[in-house]
Amino acid sequence: MNPIPELEVVRAAPLSVRAAGDENAMPVMEVRFSPFGVWYEIDSMWEGRFLERTAKGAFRKSIKESGERVRSLFDHGFDPQIGNKVLGTIENLREEADTAIGAVQLFDTSYVRDLLPGLEAGVYGSSMRMRVVKDEWNDDPGASEHNPMGIPERTITEARLFEFGPVTFPANPSATAMVRSTTDDFYERLRATDPARVDELERVRNSRTLPGRAAGEATADEEEAAGPPTNEPAERHSGGLTHAQRVRLFNMRNAQEGGSGNGSRT
Repeated sequence: MNPIPELEVVRAAPLSVRAAGDENAMPVMEVRFSPFGVWYEIDSMWEGRFLERTAKGAFRKSIKESGERVRSLFDHGFDPQIGNKVLGTIENLREEADTAIGAVQLFDTSYVRDLLPGLEAGVYGSSMRMRVVKDEWNDDPGASEHNPMGIPERTITEARLFEFGPVTFPANPSATAMVRSTTDDFYERLRATDPARVDELERVRNSRTLPGRAAGEATADEEEAAGPPTNEPAERHSGGLTHAQRVRLFNMRNAQEGGSGNGSRT
């Protein structure tokens, strides 16, 4: 397999919040951000199409060596009001038997207090951003109960964690294991603030054959968003879609959801 070495991938899952505290103290937000050993499908213009799972121990090295640099943000720092302000101090970042967990002592600030009703009501999802350092691929696993289409399978054995926290749109309840890739959405939003970085990654992506997909091949969502062929000139070509089509795709995904590394291989 030939993924993009510098790519930071994003995974979303339901948010689990433990509100510990009293009337005089801010609560602790506990985010269970990466279930272990659970297969889920990735279908992404950035990553390709395959099944993925994360092995227990995948975050152990990252937590030990760079855990103090991990941050907890709201909506990956893209929220127009909060921006990249951290939500609190990560008091405990660890792996348990079934998932990686981050316990965040929330700050007593106005922007965090604005989030508390939604956190306590359970209306947010959670998401985390990481870079895969080591993984194992089965390019031709054959059909099975968990993989009826027999698409490639990836097991992440080591990953570097950058940040995690609540997001506005929860993971799709119908998605396998309620985990999904939001890497495409992340880079579409990042384009507004760092277009040069996204453009360079696109050049790398377009030169490769991604897992389960030929270079430049669109996902099913992208083909639907692109619509029928026209004679109109493309405003901007990127990954087989014009800029207008990419915006349409991004808006369509938000509407559906309820809203407006090439490391060493083993």
